[in-house]
Amino acid sequence: MSKSATTNGKKLPLMEAFYSIQGEGANAGQAAYFIRLAGCDVGCVWCDVKDSWDVSKHPLVSVKAMVKEALKYPSSKVIITGGEPLQHNLDDLCEELLMHDFEIWLETSGAFPLRGGFDWVCFSPKKFKAPFEEIYEYANELKIVVFNKSDFKWAEEQAGKVNDGCLLYLQPEWDKREVVLPLIIDYVKKNPEWSISLQTHKYINVP
Repeated sequence: MSKSATTNGKKLPLMEAFYSIQGEGANAGQAAYFIRLAGCDVGCVWCDVKDSWDVSKHPLVSVKAMVKEALKYPSSKVIITGGEPLQHNLDDLCEELLMHDFEIWLETSGAFPLRGGFDWVCFSPKKFKAPFEEIYEYANELKIVVFNKSDFKWAEEQAGKVNDGCLLYLQPEWDKREVVLPLIIDYVKKNPEWSISLQTHKYINVP
């Protein structure tokens, strides 16, 4: 199976699944069960889960088995992440999760069509592959990773496309945080419609 392959949704390529604390964005600090799907062709140079890119390296797991594991933990929140989870049809996974009253959060670059039903969509578009226009309407939060100064212009362009209720976040790329975080702080002080997102899970040393 190639890096760009998709599945029919009954089984999905699973890189890992674990119970932890959401570290980023609007829901930071909350306990949730993470389902990290394999497969991504966006190609972020600073990606910290490049092992997720190649679908063929990870097993196909049934959505029922995934949800069965999620039910072992006390939180009713599930985060579907990747890789790029929308590379796959998530209708079946979301349907199975909803049958058990899970609240479903999605983390996506928007590089593929939106398939599945979600309670919260964290939209983090990347310059490397243009997002589908439909995602802007459904984004609950816009999270821009700041790697260099040019990313502020990119952030402004993306913010001009999202819906009025979408929350706006700037997040320093982890390896460049000491350089770009002061720039982000200054920018947010001048543009208070934005907030700062930090990868707090890395500071508190949880997955």
